[in-house]
Amino acid sequence: FYQTGDEAMTNDADLSYYGVISIGTPPQSFNVIFDTGSSNLWVPSVYCSSQACQNHAKFNPAQSSTFTWANKPVSIQYGTGSMTGRLAYDTVSVGGISVTQQIFGASQTEAPFMANMVADGILGLAFPNLAASGATPVFDNMMSQGLVSQNLFSVYLSGNSAQGSVVSFGDIESNYYTGQITWIPLSSETYWQINMDSVTINGNTVACNGGCQAIIDTGTSQIVGPTTDINNMNSWVGATTDQYGDATVNCNNIPNMPEVTFTLNGNAFTIPASAYTSQNSNGCMTGFGNGGTQQLWILGDVFIRQYYAIFDRQNNNVGLAQIA
Repeated sequence: FYQTGDEAMTNDADLSYYGVISIGTPPQSFNVIFDTGSSNLWVPSVYCSSQACQNHAKFNPAQSSTFTWANKPVSIQYGTGSMTGRLAYDTVSVGGISVTQQIFGASQTEAPFMANMVADGILGLAFPNLAASGATPVFDNMMSQGLVSQNLFSVYLSGNSAQGSVVSFGDIESNYYTGQITWIPLSSETYWQINMDSVTINGNTVACNGGCQAIIDTGTSQIVGPTTDINNMNSWVGATTDQYGDATVNCNNIPNMPEVTFTLNGNAFTIPASAYTSQNSNGCMTGFGNGGTQQLWILGDVFIRQYYAIFDRQNNNVGLAQIA
């Protein structure tokens, strides 16, 4: 018998998407960010005294009858924040699917930034060779343990902090998209990495001239690219960049701002101004983030909210379809 599992996710102010998983017997529950830009699962543990562990749920190994230590340390650095801890094995339940002997990190230290996260930890959905300490990712165990009917998972991210965001393991849910799915082969099997041909506005190439590499990353809120490209995009759409790198626009201008087209492997994916701008207490800003000298583009939540995304491990490609 094959199963599929739907894991509901909460949209945290358009910054991240997290859902509840459980670890151990009996189950201990945690909110984790479902992150296609990393490959490790970790949660805070009772052995952690960092500030971030004080305001989050902590895993207690002594309370789980299925727990074993893996006798190996783990250290993970993210774009923002980091953790160190020890690896361990236990039963992990995600979207109704129980994965036995799942290796995960039990944190002992967490960077101060992690105290600001709503989620307790992170569940990485990228490839095994991106995993710190060689820890097998959750979805790889779902596949090897025969827990999913298809070796793929798909993601629907809702906008405006609405409910309804979901990651579906083993399933493509047709109610979330309209029209055809465009399949794009991976250019590297580490991140969910693909070839991007160009970024255009009104037919003009404004970024990624001559092609570049991009990753589809649920764990990044913005669309991120190299400084010069992002600055150019922001000026093309009429944004002013301040000393902190925030690109602000006049909220009243949003209806008149141009669409931005990302061409991926010969296929055009267009993002309207209503999708690449957001309003906060300081006014309106664009969702184009400065990645410094980093050459790898990140198509984060600003992009994924417009396109239902299917992450296919069977054929090593990404499927994108217009959200319904």
